[in-house]
Amino acid sequence: MKQSIKNFKKYTFLLEQLVKKEIKLKYRNSFLGVFWTLLEPFLTMLVLAVVFGTLFHKKMEYIPVYILSARLLYTFYANSTKAATKSIRRNAAMIKKVYVPKYIYPLASILANYIMFLISLVVLVLAMIFCRVPVSIHMFAAIIPLALILVMALGSGMILAALAVFFRDLEYLWGVFLMLVMYTCAIFYPAENILNSASPWILKINPLYAVIACFRNAIYYNKPIDPFYLGYATIFSFGTLIIGLWIFYKNQDKFILNI
Repeated sequence: MKQSIKNFKKYTFLLEQLVKKEIKLKYRNSFLGVFWTLLEPFLTMLVLAVVFGTLFHKKMEYIPVYILSARLLYTFYANSTKAATKSIRRNAAMIKKVYVPKYIYPLASILANYIMFLISLVVLVLAMIFCRVPVSIHMFAAIIPLALILVMALGSGMILAALAVFFRDLEYLWGVFLMLVMYTCAIFYPAENILNSASPWILKINPLYAVIACFRNAIYYNKPIDPFYLGYATIFSFGTLIIGLWIFYKNQDKFILNI
């Protein structure tokens, strides 16, 4: 463990440069640049709020906040895991020439997306101010799901980065799977519609929804985080991280033969 920490510190500068590179490449030749990180969720929220606000206006209040509180977390998880899936093959030239701990590449991809995700939270704060969401001490608990979503993305990203080297179709299959996950996250419809139906398990088995539910409790419902969702999200996130690191470590020496 001490050797791993020492090795990580040795490559901290490289990690910082790779994170900066990821952000710059994302907005290369873009007129709006990083500003798009704020504009994209705002425009998406606007469309969804108009469409689904018309359908569920009697059941939901503060609709923009409700949508953004899930949309931003889902978008980060989807974008970061997709980037991690491609990270090893995208840096194949560097991996073949220079020794660098290979976990640096998926880690940099995920951290770059996390920074952009944190910037996009400005839109959520502005929506809360505009909608006059009551301020509560429970909002401080929002830092817990924000940390858990990062751990979950790291764990999933490590698994996908390792497996995608050997199974290249995984990149496309993961995109289809994320679409299924999106519809079971209650992003734009009232979660109560499913939880009070005959099939509440559709939401309850989704660990990403568990994180979203914790986040919504803190900043939308102004009440304590649900212990069930918190426990489930925590166990899944750290369990996935441990499994992801193990899979990555066991297979990293074989990457050079398959990239």
